[in-house]
Amino acid sequence: MDKKSSRLRRARRTRAKISELGMHRLCIYKTSQHTYAQLIAPDGGKVLASASTVEKDFRATGQHGGNIQAATTVGKNIAERAKAAGITQVAFDRSGFKFHGRVKALADAARENGLAF
Repeated sequence: MDKKSSRLRRARRTRAKISELGMHRLCIYKTSQHTYAQLIAPDGGKVLASASTVEKDFRATGQHGGNIQAATTVGKNIAERAKAAGITQVAFDRSGFKFHGRVKALADAARENGLAF
């Protein structure tokens, strides 16, 4: 089993539990260059808010998108957009990634800016 299939197996297990709970899902994805976050409805059919390092306003800052500082910015942005959509309670879907580094930074920034999970 390679690294990607192991990660997707972990993600599938997490997503099954989140769908059982019926909560909004804060789903993250990361590559070596960028970090992405989406707020997904409980039925999984609609993206309510999103933030990433490929957005025009983030690229205008001139920061690199694949580091902890960028993940913190994405976490802050997704929390603000979630509050604007009227959502404060979410389930954190780390997509099978380990909870450290950029994933932890994004989660901590989202918590500090008003999201609870």
